[in-house]
Amino acid sequence: MKIRILGAHNCESASTRLVSLLIDDVLALDAGGLTSSLSFAAQQKLKAILLTHQHYDHIRDIPAMGMNALLYETRFNIYSTRAVRDALATHLLNGTVYASFLEKPEDNPRLNFTIIEPGKPVSIAGYGVLAVPVNHSVPTVGYQITSPDGKILFYTGDTGPGLTECWPQVSPQLLIIEVTAPDRYEEFGRKMRHLTPSLLREELISFRKAKGYLPPVVTVHMNPRQEEEVATEIARLAEELKASITLAYEGQLLQL
Repeated sequence: MKIRILGAHNCESASTRLVSLLIDDVLALDAGGLTSSLSFAAQQKLKAILLTHQHYDHIRDIPAMGMNALLYETRFNIYSTRAVRDALATHLLNGTVYASFLEKPEDNPRLNFTIIEPGKPVSIAGYGVLAVPVNHSVPTVGYQITSPDGKILFYTGDTGPGLTECWPQVSPQLLIIEVTAPDRYEEFGRKMRHLTPSLLREELISFRKAKGYLPPVVTVHMNPRQEEEVATEIARLAEELKASITLAYEGQLLQL
């Protein structure tokens, strides 16, 4: 399994993109940085786009993908919960902000949306996919992805503390999890349901207790302005837990 980090941050600039991951060039997880990262030819290779939740930085490029599909006479398959589809249909692809590519053209909508049920394993483009609820400010699912050759990734999407019920459902060889801000924002993290390094520590200890091991951990969704502070705290955490915990960056290639 080849994982390419298209976007690793929660703010966009010339050097940072909103969160989006690409697996084996065919599966995209979240759509914050798809169109700005992929050529038209690379977009055509996508077999599925999986969305974790409806916050703008995770669904932003879906309308643009719809327009690209229209102009290139193709379609994209999107998977997520009903809440995400309803948010897209109501607020972005509503015929006012942008064309309703979920429904148009009537004979061949450019965005083919499939509702995923949390806890129910499905096969998508030859990959095993399990949506698992995580603890965020809106209903959110992380995705465990199992490749045809048995490699397993779990991507949480945005999450706050409280993943105890999540860990028994997954057995990843690589964990990609959010860490938004440094530890001085721990109160904010608990309130808004995002992680800081100290809150990540609690979750990783919980994971190790539940599973008996700790896979390599890569963090995403960092605030660029505070990233150096986050990196220092993550390095201390990795040393404490004797584990591989690193910050993702745009263009990074991970291999399982």
